[in-house]
Amino acid sequence: QVQLVESGGGLVQSGGSLSLSCAASGRTFRWSAMAWFRQAPGKGREFVSGITGSGGSTSYSDSVKGRFTISRDNAKNTVYLQMNSLKPEDTAVYYCAARPVGYSSVVVTIAEYDVWGQGTQVTVSS
Repeated sequence: QVQLVESGGGLVQSGGSLSLSCAASGRTFRWSAMAWFRQAPGKGREFVSGITGSGGSTSYSDSVKGRFTISRDNAKNTVYLQMNSLKPEDTAVYYCAARPVGYSSVVVTIAEYDVWGQGTQVTVSS
């Protein structure tokens, strides 16, 4: 069974930090780009950050660039998102997603990702 499981969400004050993890299982994810998306209440799901299969290239949305860092450990089949200088507008459910095997480049289109985690809540208080 192909599965992504996120962890690390929680409640933090504005300016604080959180680290999210996404553990993958069920197939070889090193040949897949991985990404983090988020969905705030009443809003659509949006791309936050992505990383290529090798980990050699990363992408960020303008709203998180310079504050968030994505990384991956293919030996552990895990992707991470380090979030610093958090703002109340970062409050959302954060989802990990994987592209199909062989699709190693990062894209921002939701439909291009075939496996999704259940999401983890991040709440930033002002």
